Amino acid sequence: MKTGLLLAVGLVTGVLGVWVLAPPAAPRASTSPAEVAHSASAPAVAAATASAAAPAVSAPAASAPAGSLLLPVQGIAATQLQDTFTDARSEGRVHDAIDILAPAGTPVLAVADGTVEKLFDSERGGLTLYQFEPSGRYCYYYAHLQRYADGIAEKKAIRRGEVIGYVGSTGNASPDAPHLHFEIHRLGAERQWWKGESLNPYPVLRGDVTLD
Repeated sequence: MKTGLLLAVGLVTGVLGVWVLAPPAAPRASTSPAEVAHSASAPAVAAATASAAAPAVSAPAASAPAGSLLLPVQGIAATQLQDTFTDARSEGRVHDAIDILAPAGTPVLAVADGTVEKLFDSERGGLTLYQFEPSGRYCYYYAHLQRYADGIAEKKAIRRGEVIGYVGSTGNASPDAPHLHFEIHRLGAERQWWKGESLNPYPVLRGDVTLD
């Protein structure tokens, strides 16, 4: 019994010794709300900084193929065009143009960049507009206009897609069939608005061929 008592006392003494000699556990660092917010926002800040440092990449500007023309009547698709270039007209004439039917008042658009060379009210064409393209090689002729767009004047620079007038039936066009009469002329060295070689606009406006 005496031996058992000694063993018990020794066991208790050993446990107490381990507890006393063991190093105290390091206290857990407290995290303040500000520290939590900073830690959580660190990835976002880093991402934002990287994004700001990266150069912006802009999409390439769309440009029209060289020698192509915009369809000159708003809302009309190329598939709606009809080739009337060689159609016969009164007094033995050939049409030398295409007619693009559209409701009266439909905007007429400049087919390319250029300059308004001449505004003219003729017996056959009614209100007409002659446009020279920048190189002076081609003239674009718009006829039977209901009216010109506001601000249109001779020698005014116009841009591709700009509204220059409105579909009508002036001149010898039928009021029952308002349309745009459109021609392309290859100009001679004299560059006269009333004179030039007529080219068929139909394949050009459809994108089948381009002007050289």
